[in-house]
Amino acid sequence: MAVDIPGLVAVVIFYIAILATGIWASRKSRKEEKKCIGSKSEVTIVGGRNINVLVGIFTMTATWVGGGYIMGTAEAVYSPAQGLIWAMGPPAYLITFLMGGLFIAKPMRSKRYLTMLDPFQHHYGNSFTTALLLPALISDILWVACVLAALGGTMSVILGLSSNVSIIVSAAVSITYTFLGGLYSVAYTDIIQLCFIFVSLWFCIPFMLLSPASADNAHTAFHNQSNTGPWLGELKLEDAGKWADEMLLLAMGGLAYQALHQRILSAASSAQAQITCFAAAGVVPLMGLPSVIIGAVAASADWNQTEYGLPSPYDRGEAGRILPLALQYLAPSWVSVLGIGSVAAAVMSSMDSALLSSASMFTQNIYKRILRTQASERELQWVIRVSVLLLGLGGTALAFGDDSVFAFWLVSGDLVYCIILPQLICVLHFRRANSYGAISGYLVGMVLRLLSGEPLLRIPAVILYPGWREQDGVIIQYFPFRTLSTLVSLLCILIVSYLAELVFSHRLLSLSWDVLGVFGEKEESEDEDKPEHQTKPNNITSTFL
Repeated sequence: MAVDIPGLVAVVIFYIAILATGIWASRKSRKEEKKCIGSKSEVTIVGGRNINVLVGIFTMTATWVGGGYIMGTAEAVYSPAQGLIWAMGPPAYLITFLMGGLFIAKPMRSKRYLTMLDPFQHHYGNSFTTALLLPALISDILWVACVLAALGGTMSVILGLSSNVSIIVSAAVSITYTFLGGLYSVAYTDIIQLCFIFVSLWFCIPFMLLSPASADNAHTAFHNQSNTGPWLGELKLEDAGKWADEMLLLAMGGLAYQALHQRILSAASSAQAQITCFAAAGVVPLMGLPSVIIGAVAASADWNQTEYGLPSPYDRGEAGRILPLALQYLAPSWVSVLGIGSVAAAVMSSMDSALLSSASMFTQNIYKRILRTQASERELQWVIRVSVLLLGLGGTALAFGDDSVFAFWLVSGDLVYCIILPQLICVLHFRRANSYGAISGYLVGMVLRLLSGEPLLRIPAVILYPGWREQDGVIIQYFPFRTLSTLVSLLCILIVSYLAELVFSHRLLSLSWDVLGVFGEKEESEDEDKPEHQTKPNNITSTFL
């Protein structure tokens, strides 16, 4: 396939505009650093807590409206085995932001944390925080791989450009402006990217609907068309467990992403953080409507009337690329170029957020608090930049060669949903949770999730839940196993924490058995708050032996 030179030029101009915006924002970031009285790394991580409401809404929304969201939603609507009812992104993310505004924004912002891991570090200490960083890093890297894979597939279809080249160039642009300007660059480029996504996709839709190959979408919503099924889809009783599991994964798992917390913590106040979440809850589903329409048009189209011909994209195993294929063959070429620009914008708006999120957690919670407690502000800023570069390279490497964007999209949230979310709920809302419960919940959640298997990562299923099926030699779980892992982990944290407190507070075991120092330290801190005449002896252990 020949390279579309005019289209390539248009995309290059768009990339230059994004890069220029990122560089301009990096200068604004440096000006804020000079004004900043406290930590300059705070400007890089949370914008000096000076991001206004409008910019906050844009960057919050753009972070979730990524390549996985746009292409994954279209893929789900188009696929005969799924349909609209399986396009979970829009309703799931509405729930994410509503829950974030109600239960996450106020407790996080009021404590003036810098990262999602700060409450864990304050409550449990450094070792457990380090253990939590690992699933968060893996999740962000998979997220980067997801959005880059989406872009690579789009450019190869529409521009005739190698997907590998597309991935590398897009990653380089996103890494560069994130490297230079931190959250300011990410936030201000998000404004351009989100506007372009919205305008360009809606502009493409009328041309696709008027294509000679397009059928009556209202009719095909309920009836088979060509080699596809009705695009509304069907939820069978035996599939309900899988549907509920994936919906809860996307809806609740999003609460445990540093990208969400970074935007909450960049707000000027707790009230502003809540407003940002609630506004994003209304905007994100609207941003998914164009993908739903494009998926429906593709499911209804007679592909034999296009240059693509038969067999259909689904039969060729190209359902993951249905959005760019529909743009390419159901719309004029100059219109499809606008469509690829929207995907490129979505990819960079999510990728930069994921990169900065993980880099911020590593720098603030590991490097500054554990490895180099005396590190200078300049040193910390360079650590953030190097981390952005390394994480970007890791995600880019994983992006090559995967066909299903939707699969990557789901797996990127698995670890945070099953491991981090139960921990976050407990550390914010159950103050009696302690290190014994946290460690137990972490191990149980991780083991249960791994034993359930993961086809994308070639992890075989050891536990076979009710309703499992074998497809092409691979075990597919139709039981809500992810949600089970999450709930068991949550219960484990609460029960073990309660039992540990019961055992030590009633002296069923001597405090000398408190190997993690949870209850000895607790009593000492309580003693410090009491008047001198009420204070217990310093040697708490010997008192009760």
